[in-house]
This record gives sequence, structure tokens and C-alpha cells, in this order.
Amino acid sequence: MSSTASSPSPSSPAPSPAVPDGPHTSRGRTGSGTPLILAAATLWGTTGTVASFAPAGASPLAIGAGTMGIGGLLTLALAGRSALAVLRRGPQVLRWALLGALGVVIYPLAFYTSMAWAGVAVGTVVSLGCAPVFAALLERVLDGAVLTRRWVAATGAAAGGCALLVVAGGHGPSDGARVPAGVALGLLAGAAYAGYAYYAGRLIRHGHSSRAAMGALFGLGAVLLVPLFALTGGELLASDRGLAVVGYLAVIPMCLAYLLFGAGLVRVRASAATVLTLFEPVVAAALGVAVVGERLNPWGWGGVALVVAGLLMLTVRRR
Repeated sequence: MSSTASSPSPSSPAPSPAVPDGPHTSRGRTGSGTPLILAAATLWGTTGTVASFAPAGASPLAIGAGTMGIGGLLTLALAGRSALAVLRRGPQVLRWALLGALGVVIYPLAFYTSMAWAGVAVGTVVSLGCAPVFAALLERVLDGAVLTRRWVAATGAAAGGCALLVVAGGHGPSDGARVPAGVALGLLAGAAYAGYAYYAGRLIRHGHSSRAAMGALFGLGAVLLVPLFALTGGELLASDRGLAVVGYLAVIPMCLAYLLFGAGLVRVRASAATVLTLFEPVVAAALGVAVVGERLNPWGWGGVALVVAGLLMLTVRRR
């Protein structure tokens, strides 16, 4: 990512003093971006619980395509002409947008299928737990960013917490043979998530507003996801409950949360942002206990504590 600061816009927070974190760079700041990304992660943490209320025959591909496809159209509509302006900024910017949109398409399909095959707890924590590693690799290879020891410690604590949550996670699907494939899809989801976070950040630092960047990426992704939802979403479209599930997932954890996430990327590098979003499995675990009736053993609560410790290491300012 470029180290040049983008000018503030109505859809992005104004600059404020912050302490550098993540890969060491003049742009690696948290500040006002941290609460925005944590708010997005909180909304994302509701997805597994809400998706569990979908009709029994609903395909995870349909849930993922409907969530990102419809939500992507809403995000594009909110961005308006500013999203189209992103695509007219030359071949390099268009290439970034297409690469980011590829991650937008892959992520929901891999993520929801991972949860269906390996279980909600395992699918969520593997997808989110590996994302910071992929984001750091992208920034290291493409930008030459140097990882600080503080970032490494925060990532290690949070990823260790995710591993404990996997060990303590709820029961997976009855077909245990699908669990390894579900874990592999979780890794793919994490790579896709890190990819579109990285390229959204590049678009923002190139001078576009966060709303325009997210609108462009998700609008392009919707071109493929909406037709896929039309082909696979029969069970969801045939019942009021299915429509309510898709409507919530598309509007709240998708459209609203990704707008918050994009605004946060104005102040936070992609690698640090993906560590902050490890708050999602903490929210998912709490909702699983409070709403779905799941139980966490001491290993699970230890994992929650490690994730929170990693977040505090990354976000609490040092004197």
C-alpha cells in the first residue's frame, strides 16, 4: 500500500493522532479506524447464529451468494457514481478492483460451506484466524512492509485463541469425512478475505473514499454472486424465514458492516485490520452460548481470553 495519506471524505473518518501498529509504515495507524473495524467484526459475529435459522434445505452456497450478492448491490447503490469512478481510473486501478472482487466472490462461498462441513465454530475461527497471516504475506511481498514485534505478538495471541476455540468448538456435521475439506475451505476463505481487504485498502490509499472502494469491489462481485443466488436460492426464497435470514445477512453484517470496515481501512493497514476482526469469533462464541444454547468448556473461554488479549496488544496505545 502506498504510504501517502488519502484526504478525508464524507464517507471516511477525519485524520486523528494515533500510534503506529501492524507492519511498520507511516500509514500503519489505528486511531479512529479501530472502533469502526471492531463494530464491523461485532456485526459479522452474528452471521453464524442467524444463518442457523435458515430453512433446513438451504444450501450454504445460496446463503453466501445471497448475502454478498444482495449486500453488494446495496453497497454499490450507496456508493453511487463514486464506485463507477473507481473503475474509470485506468488499467492499474481496474486490475486492483478486479482482484479484490475475486476475493469478494470466493470468500462467502468458501466461508459458509466451511461452516456447513466443519461446524460453525471451526469454520469461523479457521477463516478469521488465518486471515492475518495471508494479509501480512501480501503486504510483505507486494509492499515490502516490515512486521513489528508487537504485531507478531498480537497475531500470535489471537491466532492461539482461535486454535483453542477450534479445540473447544461445538459439534461439527455428522459426516466427519467432510471436516478436513471444511478446514481447507476455511483457509481459502481467509486468503480471499485478506485479498479483498488488501486491495480495498489500496484503492482507498490511491485517493478514493472508502464507500467508493467497497462499492466498486462488492458491485463487481455481485455480477457473479446474484446469478448464483438465483440458481441456488430456491429454499431461501420460498419461505418468509429464508427471506428474513438473507435480508438480515445482506443488510446488516454485509452492507453496513463492510461500509464500517472500509471506513476503518482509511486508518488501519489490512494486516492490522484482519487481526482486529478476530473479535468476530469472540462475538460468535458469546451468541452461541446465549442464543443457540451451545456451551464453552474452559479451553473455549481461554481461547476467548487470548483473542481479547491480542486485540488489546494491538489497539491499546503506549505512552
